[in-house]
Amino acid sequence: MSESNARLQPAIDPNRDQRHEKHGEVVEFPHHGPDAKASAPGHFTSTDERTDFFIERDGERFAGTHLIIDLVGASRLDDLEHIEEALRRCVEVSKATLLHIHLHHFTPNGGVSGVAVLSESHISIHTWPEAHYAALDVFMCGVAEPHNSIAVLQEAFAPETIRVDEHRRGRGMV
Repeated sequence: MSESNARLQPAIDPNRDQRHEKHGEVVEFPHHGPDAKASAPGHFTSTDERTDFFIERDGERFAGTHLIIDLVGASRLDDLEHIEEALRRCVEVSKATLLHIHLHHFTPNGGVSGVAVLSESHISIHTWPEAHYAALDVFMCGVAEPHNSIAVLQEAFAPETIRVDEHRRGRGMV
């Protein structure tokens, strides 16, 4: 598919090389002070070195960047192995850490739903091959670069249109 055939809404260009762009500063916050004691499951001691990685960009502090991505007029949306490889490439180019991928192939229409669980959060996908449509969530915190996944999705699924909405999760709360 030629570059001129793909539309991107709003103004995030999937063809732009974003590997060297700065998308925000990462700020580490200790979860508990040095005198914290474990008193129940789920509580952390100072030796756990638990930190949360928040982002500061444009004068705002937030937990992570959540991209809501629609692929319209897309192909290969029923190819489980291709979808898994595309998710793995998204993780790699976003500089994220993959923990687990789970995909489910539905019958009879061949749609796929699944998630790549990341240390930095997740990437989820839901496809409707009969409608040539896929819905993805790319949510990452810390130094990960979720915008880099857009070009991978364009290459992997050759959509006629990509719609991207960005939400800063936890804005004003962290």
